[in-house]
Amino acid sequence: MVFTDLRSDQVIDTLPVHGVGIDDYIGKVGSMSGTVPIPNREIARRARRALLPGRTGVWVERGREIWWGGILWTLALSSDQRGFLGADVQCGGWESYLFHRLLYHTQVAEQVDQFDIVRGLIDYVQNTEGGNIGLTYDTHTSGVLRDRTYLRYDLPTIGELIEQLAAVENGFEWRVASYRDGDGRRVKRLQLGHPVIRAGTTDIVLDHPGRVLSYRFPTDGTVKANAWQSRGASINNNLAAESYPLTSSLLVNAGDIADGWPRLDGSSDYMTVERADTLNAHARADAAAALHPVTVPEVTVLLGGNVTPALLGATVRLRIRDLWHPETLDARYRVVGMSINPPERGRPETARLYLEVP
Repeated sequence: MVFTDLRSDQVIDTLPVHGVGIDDYIGKVGSMSGTVPIPNREIARRARRALLPGRTGVWVERGREIWWGGILWTLALSSDQRGFLGADVQCGGWESYLFHRLLYHTQVAEQVDQFDIVRGLIDYVQNTEGGNIGLTYDTHTSGVLRDRTYLRYDLPTIGELIEQLAAVENGFEWRVASYRDGDGRRVKRLQLGHPVIRAGTTDIVLDHPGRVLSYRFPTDGTVKANAWQSRGASINNNLAAESYPLTSSLLVNAGDIADGWPRLDGSSDYMTVERADTLNAHARADAAAALHPVTVPEVTVLLGGNVTPALLGATVRLRIRDLWHPETLDARYRVVGMSINPPERGRPETARLYLEVP
């Protein structure tokens, strides 16, 4: 594992890490954990120099391929009863940096493509002294224009602003990918996809029994709602008078209720949104997402071959034949998350894939 200076990406050291676990997602900050063994004074000296929480960048490599990249945030030195030392590390993906940066200056966008708003926020972060961690991006657009005013008084994090913008009606997906370019340089690349991020051109076939070791198809009805309202910022600036939040239109799906579903209410809060049209767009997106019970299939597969972190955004063809699926399930899903589990005694290295209907 390669440890670098976060700002310059200069290599500080390369150290072994045991029990590495990696999570990577679209639209959610990934993580990495593991333990750096400290067998002697020399390794201890090197580890003290390299492992600086909040300042050290981390690259996980397999051969020449980069499988994950992020920031070391916590370090816990531990010693067992036999005196063996280990440094437990917890890291967050590059996106986590954006949740440690606040908006100190009001930003206004009028009829600006939503991708350009995101890139403007990234520029705001990296144009401050000490704020450039080497995030790069391209210049393609989504074709969706937005009006946004982000007030410095709210002190939002940049990550929260991007998440909120992505979640609105007709929004987008985002992540920061880690890879090596054609010249062999390490790259932290902002990926933006409207309406979603896609990767690969051909389906990857996964069979159970076969490459798929186990699967889980959870269905969560507790988050279903067919009536929805969102709340925004206070509409009363007089501190001496009682204030009330801005509210969206009440959205009720009459067709769902006519089909026999009971009335199920839901709500969401956007306490920095002051425009009714923006709040209504958030409410429509949230209502559409909550209308049907959420099913996020999970499959555990053997790691290796074409199952790598590069699979995020790709489409897999899942084929399952068992007692529940006597006619064989044959369906296509998009990979939206991956959790890599280190090998254990008697168990090979595996990956859990989180799927959604493409």
